Amino acid sequence: MRIAIVAESFLPLMNGVTHSILRVLEHLQERGDDVLVIAPAGQDCAPERVNGASVHRLPAVPLAGYTNVRVAMGGVYRVKRILADYAPDVVHLASPFILGWRAAQAAHQLGIPTVAIYQTEVPSYAARYGVPFLENWAWNRVENIHLLATRTLAPSTFALNQLRGRGIPRVHMWRRGVDTARFMPAKRDDVWRAGVAPGGERIIGYVGRLAVEKQVEDLAALAAVPDTRLVIVGDGPQRAALEESLPDAVFTGFLGGEQLARALASFDLFVHPGEFETFCQTIQEAMASGVPVVATGCGGPLDLVENSRTGWLYEPGDLSAMRAHVVDLMGDDAKRRAFASAAHASVQDRTWPALSAELVRHYTAAISEGAPAAGRVSRPQLPGSRAEAFPGSRAGAPQ
Repeated sequence: MRIAIVAESFLPLMNGVTHSILRVLEHLQERGDDVLVIAPAGQDCAPERVNGASVHRLPAVPLAGYTNVRVAMGGVYRVKRILADYAPDVVHLASPFILGWRAAQAAHQLGIPTVAIYQTEVPSYAARYGVPFLENWAWNRVENIHLLATRTLAPSTFALNQLRGRGIPRVHMWRRGVDTARFMPAKRDDVWRAGVAPGGERIIGYVGRLAVEKQVEDLAALAAVPDTRLVIVGDGPQRAALEESLPDAVFTGFLGGEQLARALASFDLFVHPGEFETFCQTIQEAMASGVPVVATGCGGPLDLVENSRTGWLYEPGDLSAMRAHVVDLMGDDAKRRAFASAAHASVQDRTWPALSAELVRHYTAAISEGAPAAGRVSRPQLPGSRAEAFPGSRAGAPQ
């Protein structure tokens, strides 16, 4: 089939959206599909072909505060012209918000079916960035995009219920895959461990962007946990502030490829404090690496971490509980090893080839269903509040 993937962000910027697209492109290349990626132009040189797909770059400007994140310029007509010339069977909207909104309108006008991937909880970022008055506007944008989509794919039970709770129809589950050949316990490296914890301390690790919405500053609650060293892998606009507030932590900067696989497998425990994760791929990669997890009990982690088996979930904001769970696992080698083994086993069937094949089935279904007619674009009337996926909790935390 012919597939147009409209990417809100893409290479050379590496993030969760880019990573997912690259894995999908590998699968589509193996199938022999014809793929066009439409993405913002980057500051640096970027390839014109990636995993067999052509890449069409649109003029873009840097996002304020995120100079490496680019926002595509232009209107609906520009995207409509590209899609009309390419004539895809289906349009894949990757975490759509700005460019994806234009593409959703363009595809709808052309009668091309779309599969929209809900991956980033953009509206909830508004309060974290000090502009809570934009949250309703952002949700309105998200709703309008997904109302136009033939199918919306959500990565977790939380996200699925969140979207359905806001009156968005035609929502289906599509989780994220994990590279179990790349992320595996055998990558554990004692030399690397000695480099970041020369005193032989057990390693508490975090991997992700160093940005406001990730709440990495909450890891300060783990200061002085006996015989441990906090290691933070990643980069972002908050790095300088975090280095100041977490003076005893080791900051490695961004790691990718085998360097990341080695670091993750060398952790003794993975901690993720963010409350705005629709999925959280790094949790899945840590588990594949044989590392138990402590994470907030909301959003995507609810589907990934099984309490008292593969890790611990704590109530959002309850940092004393986070610390208690960390102390529990770091102080009990037998329990930690048992959790690690269970974590590793729990993700072995979540490979990218399997998940990509499932995505292709969604493409096929969307092509069969066709672009939504005008009557299918209106929001259905649902009982109860549309704002909360799980009543009583901002982010679906267990009550």
